[in-house]
Amino acid sequence: MVVRRPPGRRAQILAVAADRFHRSGYHQVSMTEVAAGVGITAPALYRHFRGKPELLDRAVRLGLDALAEGLRAARTPADLGTALAAVAVGHRPLGTLVQRDARLLPPARRAALRRELRADVALMTAVLRAERPELSAGDSELLCWSALSACAGLSYQSAAPQPRRAEALLRGMVAAVLAVPVDGAVPLGGAAAGSVGVPVARPAPEPRPRARREELLAAAVRLFHQRGFDNVSTDQLGAAVGISGPSVYRHFDSKAELLAASLVRSRERLWHEVDGAIAAAAGPGAALEAGLGAYVGFALRNGDYLGAMLSETERLAPPDRRAAVDFRRDFLRTWVGLLRQVYPGYDAATARIRVHALFALVNDGVRNRPHSARPDLGDCLLRLGRAVLGVPGEGPL
Repeated sequence: MVVRRPPGRRAQILAVAADRFHRSGYHQVSMTEVAAGVGITAPALYRHFRGKPELLDRAVRLGLDALAEGLRAARTPADLGTALAAVAVGHRPLGTLVQRDARLLPPARRAALRRELRADVALMTAVLRAERPELSAGDSELLCWSALSACAGLSYQSAAPQPRRAEALLRGMVAAVLAVPVDGAVPLGGAAAGSVGVPVARPAPEPRPRARREELLAAAVRLFHQRGFDNVSTDQLGAAVGISGPSVYRHFDSKAELLAASLVRSRERLWHEVDGAIAAAAGPGAALEAGLGAYVGFALRNGDYLGAMLSETERLAPPDRRAAVDFRRDFLRTWVGLLRQVYPGYDAATARIRVHALFALVNDGVRNRPHSARPDLGDCLLRLGRAVLGVPGEGPL
């Protein structure tokens, strides 16, 4: 007797795998768990996919194929917003899979993924420059990457939003991002007519020399972000600060403890800078602007931490992982509450989508080459951040 596989089984497997990877992180999900989510055995799953890397690759490709299809049909910036919003809602795990888990794919597939994303941005850039011919290629690409990132922020919502409302909101955010003027942006510390006028916090440099423990914390954040926790050895960590690998254990009991401590130190600095700026401001409107400036300033100096926080939190021991997740929730809650004070018409769901879009846009912006090397990136990110938060114009609130 021939046993026929149910139609759409591969699509069902990919949907379950994408959801599991999205919620728990690639390393925390087993093939057995994916098979159970589909209602089949692990051996049956292996008849469809050879292993987790192929599952991740196919899940990412499924979302990117949908994105490319929508963008190829776009003729106006409004069409771009429609395509991006539809994929963000219909393939909600895609943002975290691309930004967090895709780095675990084999090098050749990572390179192919980057090429596919660049091709998508090229499609968007052609449409945008037809509407805004004054934009340079670099400025147009920055706006298009930012629109992609803002929509990817929806992936970080803990609960699925109402689809139609989310799509409408994302379309509006994409339109706002693609309309941002960047020709008058100025480097940090500069001033020009039309600039956003929000100072980007730039704390004084730390005194030198730093204690060896502090050097290790800084090196760990950088290396874990660039190479991934599993690909960094204690010998490499030691070499980064001029000591032997075994000497690392004089300061930390394990590599996992070093990861946890480095993320704790970084988020303490993030909270100190941003909450301090918010608390010192006079009124909600000024506090929102001050917080935005502080967050952009922190991101420009600490892109490695933001990347490690995104990609390596799942590698923490359960108590440390819970502490990291609790911090993210508290940080988000602060921003959502502040945004709703400034704009009482925003309900909680709207504010959360906007704040997640802000974080994704800024976090990607400081790490996305070649645009991360722009001398005016800070001012550009301030303008783009105001756009996704729904702040009208460019003057003080």
